[in-house]
Amino acid sequence: MLEDRTCLVQRDCRTESNWTGCMSYHIDRIDAQNGKRPLENDEEGENVQCKLQKQSDGSDLEGVVFSVGNSSASADEQADNQGRAGENCDSASADEQADNQGHAEDDSAVAPSDEQAGNQHQAGDNGDISTLIPAIGRDNSVSSLIRVSRSDYGTVASLNSEFRSLVRSGELYRLRRQMGVVEHWVYFSCQLLEWEVFDPTRRRWMHLPTMNPNECFVFSDKESLAVGTELLVFGKEVLAHVIYRYSLLTNTWTSGMQMNAPRCLFGSASRGEIAILAGGCDSRGKILNSAELYNSEQGTWRTLASMNQPRKMCSGVFMDGKFYVIGGIGGAESKLMTCAEEYDLTTGKWTEIPNMSPVRPNATRNDIPVTSEAPPLVAVVNNQLYAADYAAMEVRKYDKRNKAWVSIGRLPERAASMNGWGLAFRACGDRLIVVGGPRVMGEGYIEVNSWVPSEGPPEWTLLGRKRSGSFVYNCAVMGC
Repeated sequence: MLEDRTCLVQRDCRTESNWTGCMSYHIDRIDAQNGKRPLENDEEGENVQCKLQKQSDGSDLEGVVFSVGNSSASADEQADNQGRAGENCDSASADEQADNQGHAEDDSAVAPSDEQAGNQHQAGDNGDISTLIPAIGRDNSVSSLIRVSRSDYGTVASLNSEFRSLVRSGELYRLRRQMGVVEHWVYFSCQLLEWEVFDPTRRRWMHLPTMNPNECFVFSDKESLAVGTELLVFGKEVLAHVIYRYSLLTNTWTSGMQMNAPRCLFGSASRGEIAILAGGCDSRGKILNSAELYNSEQGTWRTLASMNQPRKMCSGVFMDGKFYVIGGIGGAESKLMTCAEEYDLTTGKWTEIPNMSPVRPNATRNDIPVTSEAPPLVAVVNNQLYAADYAAMEVRKYDKRNKAWVSIGRLPERAASMNGWGLAFRACGDRLIVVGGPRVMGEGYIEVNSWVPSEGPPEWTLLGRKRSGSFVYNCAVMGC
């Protein structure tokens, strides 16, 4: 028990480890300076210490620490604990240290696993923790934590069971969303069962726990969608569709969720805690015109009005408060569709919009199956619609007034694809991102490039690069 001690939370100094391994925190007792010790974020990865930032309303919270009690440890205890902390970093083998050199910091931003949480329960709890930070009370504690980066929530959750319960409850993320405090992370898969995460703000790579589906799911067509604090991966097991759900709150995968009308190859987009999925095809291959709305906080699916036309392999976006499904394949002869449909969430009605789908490079060729091309690569930033033309390696912007697509510049030069497959083009907050890499033999590398739309042609910034398969199977952006 660390009763009546101020706590320093140390992170395992090994890098590029697995996600849950990063949650192996070590709680050591330190001497308080003047009763409290400000906690800081050590970028070198040796110590992770959280200091609450000053609130935007001007109230002085700077220097408040996550403290369990008021008394301090003795000098002997400090020396003993500091020695053990050093041993933690030295215990990795030379091979492990060499293997980790050159990799970006691999950290976790979720609550600890149940096993780790159980071990930390005795180390971090004390008699009165209902106010979180006693010096300022629970409401001010929560208000301050809303402004803490979600990257630090794993550390916060490790302090004691009260903090852990707060992080896992999702309350912080709901309040962040209400206050417009949102951080966007990129989730992508370059291996069939492996998902990685990239934080574009801190430029860190992270790993999710490995999925454990059956072989049919592994090799089936899959779609992905991030909504609220969840990552949904849609696929097929034998004869039935299945959804695997990753929870940011618990850092676990689960399955068993079912849509009202299971499907694949649909268009989808999310906004906050809701997502809309439209079109696609059922388990017998029938192309659908139905649509559903998913509420991640309630865990419910609601059937919406049907679209005017059935379509599959289409794309979805939210823009100007409405949902759009763009392009795809439909009709009796399974032709490429150039129109889009707009769904008004207020009236519950669909409106068809001609020629809103970006031009497909092989649209006029009869020797190539229409299914050989990826769905339209589209993304919305600040209510402006953009598209990636993989063949011309250009970025296009949709002119709403003239209802036409205009070329505005180039894609990153190393963003290769196979008819649009293997390349991710997504909105990530106020920026466009491209996730992909060059086509090379053997193990290649993946890059994340970013551009904040403004006047003039795109100027791409390389945010991160790492050794990996360069073909992106699925990609989603979670903002919370």
